[in-house]
Amino acid sequence: MILVLVLVTFVFGMKLAFPLPDRNFAEPQHRLPPDAAGALGQVVTPLLAAHGGESAVQPLSDGRDAFAARVLMARAAQVSIDAQYYIWQDDTTGLILLDELRAAAERGVRVRLLVDDNGIPGLDALLAELDAMPTADVRIFNPFTLRNPKLVSYLFDFSRLNRRMHNKSMTVDGMATIVGGRNIGDIYFEYGEGTHYFDVDALALGPIVEDVADSFDRYWNSASAYDADLLLDPPNAPALAEAGKAARNSSVGNGYLQVVAQSRLVERLKGGAMDLEWGRAELLVDDPAKGLGKARGEDKIVARLFELVGEVETKLDLVSAYFIPGERGTEALTALVRKGAQVRVLTNALEATDVMPVHAAYMGYRKPLLEGGVSLYELRAAREEHVRRSLPEVLSGSASGLHAKVFGLDGRRAFIGSFNLDPRSAQINTEMGLLIDSPTIAASLSEQLDVPSYAYHVTLDEAGELVWTNTPQVGPPLVYHEEPNTGLLMRGLTHLISWLPVEWML
Repeated sequence: MILVLVLVTFVFGMKLAFPLPDRNFAEPQHRLPPDAAGALGQVVTPLLAAHGGESAVQPLSDGRDAFAARVLMARAAQVSIDAQYYIWQDDTTGLILLDELRAAAERGVRVRLLVDDNGIPGLDALLAELDAMPTADVRIFNPFTLRNPKLVSYLFDFSRLNRRMHNKSMTVDGMATIVGGRNIGDIYFEYGEGTHYFDVDALALGPIVEDVADSFDRYWNSASAYDADLLLDPPNAPALAEAGKAARNSSVGNGYLQVVAQSRLVERLKGGAMDLEWGRAELLVDDPAKGLGKARGEDKIVARLFELVGEVETKLDLVSAYFIPGERGTEALTALVRKGAQVRVLTNALEATDVMPVHAAYMGYRKPLLEGGVSLYELRAAREEHVRRSLPEVLSGSASGLHAKVFGLDGRRAFIGSFNLDPRSAQINTEMGLLIDSPTIAASLSEQLDVPSYAYHVTLDEAGELVWTNTPQVGPPLVYHEEPNTGLLMRGLTHLISWLPVEWML
């Protein structure tokens, strides 16, 4: 009883000591009209006119291309940049891109940056400096009221802080947007030494851009978004430009700048050389009220995704870095198989995952899925080097872990976004993504799941036990009867975690 009293006193005391600001922001703000007369608008507008109001999508599977696209779009901006991200890292690419926003604001572009407070460690001072600029504003989603050490805030405000904004988008001049799975940081852009993620974004043009811009406004003016100056200390001396310069002058930064210098994104758009896929596009996005646990079931992405899965007739290909289907998802996938559809799933193997508890929860669904006829593949911790990768190569290369969330439906449509097939994406975090009519993307994804050499094929043997088979491009298949390339300690710890009642929050 005394312990309970102490805990209650602590929680209420900390809430009183570190309260949320009494207001969210000075005033609501809304997107500016598309700038058809600007540099980007002059390139995009003729393309749109030639395609009768359809939207266009270009996948960005290579991380360096994805970085270059963001830099070049920021430099082309003349009116507005609206960006929202779950993670913005204090590293080479994070500092370069943050400084690109500063440079755009300095030349008069209205910059709005919405960041989740869980993913910006070490950036308070630089974000405060950007926010202080006359044409730039920064807002923070579900902020930690205790700034240092931030994680202590979970002890007295867990129910709110457990809900994060996982969305990722960057929209420029109302004419072009990038939506997908990548956060901002070196590990997401695949360059240099160390671990990198495989991920996918989509560069989009056309009517879908207005939908993304409208969604940004809803989040920007939501009850979970707070003006940065209500939370962060005022900036001291200017430091952002110098930090950006130092990042560019680093060895890693020089490599990225070479990619930017060699990129011909705008020229390829203007000359019609970019392989854009034109058709219908639909934005799937959670109601921002989900950030406070107040979104209705029908206003969550997961409801629409279950509809789409139920509509599949012949083939469903799922790529999800974190995959916990739950009983409902397992039944939905196996029901498709019973209906005659082919269902294939690619997720991380234990050796490749960066979130062991997710793998621990996923393990319990492998046998039911396999018994129900679902084909399971688990990405190996691949570290081969490829300088460039086209979409048909997106699932191989230098990535040592999977971070992508891409779904192919009946070989005709594809979803690219931030949504993982797990309880956290479904019910806790806010998510977004693009559903596009794209036989090319769907076919490329399908092709990569045809006996992939970069992944283990997980099956059941005659005794009903799991077997992992790696079929290399050269040589005989390699067969494993335990989680491949893992030790007894890792496997034991994973099984121990699987017993914990935490699946609902993974």
